[in-house]
Amino acid sequence: MNPEKDFAPLTPNIVRALNDKLYEKRKVAALEIEKLVREFVAQNNTVQIKHVIQTLSQEFALSQHPHSRKGGLIGLAACSIALGKDSGLYLKELIEPVLTCFNDADSRLRYYACEALYNIVKVARGAVLPHFNVLFDGLSKLAADPDPNVKSGSELLDRLLKDIVTESNKFDLVGFIPLLRERIYSNNQYARQFIISWILVLESVPDINLLDYLPEILDGLFQILGDNGKEIRKMCEVVLGEFLKEIKKNPSSVKFAEMANILVIHCQTTDDLIQLTAMCWMREFIQLAGRVMLPYSSGILTAVLPCLAYDDRKKSIKEVANVCNQSLMKLVTPEDDEPDEPKPVLQRQAEPNPDDSLAKQEGTPSGGPDGSCDSSFSGGGGSVFTPASTERAPVTLHLDGIVQVLNCHLSDMAIGMMTRIAVLKWLYHLYIKTPRKMFRHTDSLFPILLQTLSDESDEVILKDLEVLAEIASSPAGQTDDPGPLDGPDLRVSHSELQVPTPGRANLLNTPGTKGLECSPSTPTMNSYFYKFMINLLKRFSSERKLLEARGAFIIRQLCLLLNAENIFHSMADILLREEDLKFASTMVHTLNTILLTSTELFQLRNQLKDLKTLNYRHAYDLIQKFGDLEVTVDFLTEVDKLVQLIECPIFTSLLCWHVQSRPGNLLHSRPRAPSLPDCSEGRGSGPRPRGSTGVVRPRARSAQMGRKKEGRCPKDRRGDPGGEGRSAPAALGREEPPTPDQGPVRPAHAATAEQRLPASVPPAAVRAQPRAAPDRRQFTSSPEGAESGFPQHRLRRAAAAL
Repeated sequence: MNPEKDFAPLTPNIVRALNDKLYEKRKVAALEIEKLVREFVAQNNTVQIKHVIQTLSQEFALSQHPHSRKGGLIGLAACSIALGKDSGLYLKELIEPVLTCFNDADSRLRYYACEALYNIVKVARGAVLPHFNVLFDGLSKLAADPDPNVKSGSELLDRLLKDIVTESNKFDLVGFIPLLRERIYSNNQYARQFIISWILVLESVPDINLLDYLPEILDGLFQILGDNGKEIRKMCEVVLGEFLKEIKKNPSSVKFAEMANILVIHCQTTDDLIQLTAMCWMREFIQLAGRVMLPYSSGILTAVLPCLAYDDRKKSIKEVANVCNQSLMKLVTPEDDEPDEPKPVLQRQAEPNPDDSLAKQEGTPSGGPDGSCDSSFSGGGGSVFTPASTERAPVTLHLDGIVQVLNCHLSDMAIGMMTRIAVLKWLYHLYIKTPRKMFRHTDSLFPILLQTLSDESDEVILKDLEVLAEIASSPAGQTDDPGPLDGPDLRVSHSELQVPTPGRANLLNTPGTKGLECSPSTPTMNSYFYKFMINLLKRFSSERKLLEARGAFIIRQLCLLLNAENIFHSMADILLREEDLKFASTMVHTLNTILLTSTELFQLRNQLKDLKTLNYRHAYDLIQKFGDLEVTVDFLTEVDKLVQLIECPIFTSLLCWHVQSRPGNLLHSRPRAPSLPDCSEGRGSGPRPRGSTGVVRPRARSAQMGRKKEGRCPKDRRGDPGGEGRSAPAALGREEPPTPDQGPVRPAHAATAEQRLPASVPPAAVRAQPRAAPDRRQFTSSPEGAESGFPQHRLRRAAAAL
């Protein structure tokens, strides 16, 4: 500094003391400056006051000499003290050089700058608020200062500034928010702590509505929540909890839509605390904002669905995510199926119902990682608000994005079971609420839904079948042309993918039969029904393990969800065109087993036993076909299976009907189905060999068992006075069988059967021999019989039946 330079009105002694390295001498100089400025204030000499401040600022505080800078800082503080209330007129000139010293490399100089600013602010009080942003910016830097003395000094200044803001009603929040938004992304833990402390202060001031600007700082708050420091995380959690309480109190003033995507992002983070907090916020947003959140459904589902598969280690997150998922699903209503035009809806919260309360209680965790989620983020008293204005906002359900997200999660085989179930529940819900829009996406969803039938979980398969059944039965899918079919899965041409009509299955129009158009469970079967049946059989054909392990389970469940008769008719119609006869045989056997044994098919079994239907005519036509078939070992095997099937308990009523329908029976006059006697006796209308009765009879033992079970069969000759001395067949008006001395019993038509047997099967194989004991079975030694491994006595029985 040039000692010859004129620093008037500062005296040479003051200038010399300000440049001294000793603090005491600089302090004496500051007292002299204070006295001098007071005189100028008394004289109202503003020119000299400005000249003194400018000299201290330019020649000392911004000097290159460190001791001069220290002298300038203490001199500016002395000026502020002397000015008192009038210091507000010169705050810019007083503050700027001090803030410049905050960046000085000398820690002691930074401390003196902090001390000087504290004195300036203490005197000016509320007058410093117009300069709050520059003060806040400077303090945020000092909060992260490595020197403990500087940090301690900045904390004193910070507390003073907070007191001033709290007691004032002139704080410029609008001007402060951009700076807060910028500083909130600081990675320094002390700077973060400083930011959080200020947000808490501003939130506590009644005249400051920080909630209006929450979208500006919410993302930064969630990032601070992931800080490594436990104290900072706790402070940030408290801040977020306070904001959420404020949101519940004043939901009408909350900008839900602007914060929805922020929550979606943080619901997908790997930090448990951030994810749980964001999920709790999302839960409250959905319940408070209602349909306002619908446009963000795809993003919400992207964040929520994976959380449903969490294990017990993240139980709290899983439970809150489940509530979010259920609440969001309830927002989709039939009105969303209308044309894609935004519907104005009032942003309000609906009255809480018992179901919502129950779901909320079940989904609310008992506490977060620090036991704070329950207190800070759980639902409040369920208050209902009514907006002061009737402002309406357009809300549109973006179904394309939702379906894309659901399809993506369902296609991911690594996704958890509970997530897959939730996806299927969503698809089912959308097909119920918005069927017309959903059928636009059915062609893309159909392959993955079929693939899901191979899932390892029975629960997933059940939900998948519900969706497929809804697709196949929804009136919205009823079209004349089912549209282009995806992939090479189909074994029939495009023109064949139609609902079976009476022309294709004439049994559907018979009296007493429920056809495709009058299903009890679904009013109509649409064009996707037959496509579903075709693809299902194709999947069974390509995945035999699926057919063996889950085939019966899948078909039985479909019979509950759809009309069982429609399913059996359509599958029979498709199997007629099946080129793989082995697969067709396996499917027929599976369908027969299901039909005869499953409780789900009880109604259909009763319908088939109804004597008013033409089912027996159909059976009679099949029996007539037997006479035109070539008799081979495989054919005899199938006939034996048929005989065993007829002898099973499910046909007991048929056997009893067979007994009572014969001539000579007391109940013979009872009305009966025209084709039933011919069917049960196996009578054919074509020419028969001489002496042949054309009858395929079950074993007499089974028939007699059926008669005894019904209680209508005649007693044997030992107990029947009217039938004494006669055999049971004679008592029924039948011919007496040959006596034992006449040789073995041989049906009259057996010769014809022998003639039709291949050369590898000897004629003796078809003779009816005395029934052997079960443990004395022998196998044929012929090449064909040996290859089939079929018991010889069963071949004989089948041939005898023919």
